[in-house]
Amino acid sequence: MLRCLKQVQFHGRYMSTLTSNQPNQLPWLFLGLGNPGIKFQGTRHNVGFEMIDALAEKLGISVSDVHCKALFGQGFVGDVPVFLAKPQTYMNLSGESTGPLAAYYKLPLNRVLVFHDDMQLPCGVLRLQHKGGHGSHNGLKSVIDHFRGNREFARLRIGIGRPPGQMDPKAFLLQKFNILARERIDAALTEGADVLKLIPEEGLAECARRFNNEQKYKHIRPPDILRS
Repeated sequence: MLRCLKQVQFHGRYMSTLTSNQPNQLPWLFLGLGNPGIKFQGTRHNVGFEMIDALAEKLGISVSDVHCKALFGQGFVGDVPVFLAKPQTYMNLSGESTGPLAAYYKLPLNRVLVFHDDMQLPCGVLRLQHKGGHGSHNGLKSVIDHFRGNREFARLRIGIGRPPGQMDPKAFLLQKFNILARERIDAALTEGADVLKLIPEEGLAECARRFNNEQKYKHIRPPDILRS
């Protein structure tokens, strides 16, 4: 059984950092939602996991420990501690990991940011939000339930587009991307990791304002195959 660690060694720095009286040095918890297992790798529903991996690579953090039913890694951005986690509970039970992780570190929900797939956004378009509902996303619903109904946590919505025709949305989520969609997602992972690494020091509000403006009209740009 995956459990919360009794102690976490924090890269040789004192754990007193976590209880700093300076609000800007409070830790950030970044959580990517997805399903564990090889058969789910590369599917639309797992882009939250992929965003964690992209961010971990940017920050030089290994996400290989097991902590609170999640694959877990930790590091610093400047002087700000950051935690990266991929819940291993399967998507619909994501809250069983995210709730205990936030509680373990006694983090306010404004220091939690969840990455998840979103069919309401075009493929490869990203959106940073300060709060919101679950939008029928079962992983988010589980997270909210384990935060006792509190929705005051940030999200990075990762657009995967809508199912074509009459396709079952569940089947669509568990499919892998086609070549063009994969290219757009790979570009989005780079863009997302670039802005996420700025949040601990620059703050969510400023990063979201700039980033969302850049992403706003991304979906109406002509595809590469139509460009001369």
